[in-house]
Amino acid sequence: MTLPYRLLTAALLALGLALPAQALDLSSLSETDRALLRQEIRAYLLDNPEVIMEAVAVLEERQAAGQAEADVELVRANADALFDAPGDWVGGNPQGDITLVEFMDYRCSYCRRAVAEVDGLLGADGNIRFILKEFPILGAESVAASRFAIATKQVAGDAAYKSVHDALMAYTGAMNVAGFTRLADALGLDANAITAAMDSEAVTEVIAANHALAQRLRINGTPAFVMEDRMLRGYLPQEQMQQIAEEIRTQ
Repeated sequence: MTLPYRLLTAALLALGLALPAQALDLSSLSETDRALLRQEIRAYLLDNPEVIMEAVAVLEERQAAGQAEADVELVRANADALFDAPGDWVGGNPQGDITLVEFMDYRCSYCRRAVAEVDGLLGADGNIRFILKEFPILGAESVAASRFAIATKQVAGDAAYKSVHDALMAYTGAMNVAGFTRLADALGLDANAITAAMDSEAVTEVIAANHALAQRLRINGTPAFVMEDRMLRGYLPQEQMQQIAEEIRTQ
């Protein structure tokens, strides 16, 4: 049976296919026509199930584009806290043309995997400014490790912080004061001064600010990266991060 013109047009509309020039008001269909339209659409989809997957792919692309646009606005609204917070450690090339921010947790296995990828990126590129955000979300030991790292920075400076950060990323012992003391001693740092500062209000403020920033950015996992105005949620290999950096530079 051949579909009447109005039903053919309605079917095309429902399937998202190209439309004839004449428009159609679907609300004008009778119940009989509606039933026939549903039957024809169902038959078409059963004969061409790949159309469903194509539609899902289009939907996912649109959702991803919408999320990317929303992320850009979130980054712009929080740029100062992201890129210029006074308590952050800054590495890589401080004068680089691209800034990469990482939210990390010392007990996160993917954060540990990301260390080599980020180090490789910074070494190979040479023009990326890198900021670390302490974002402990995996329990009390994560919080203790971040407190120790932040206290190290506040007591002993940036170089000591980076040494402690790298050591904690490879550390397999208990994340407690005894373990931190041994680690500080091994690095030639004043363990007593650092551990005494772990519970200070200054350390608490840094962690609270990072959590509040992550909440505003809708970050709920680690690692999470921000490269310029792009949110990169999750672990990424060096090659992919480099590709994104080049895309940003050619915008």
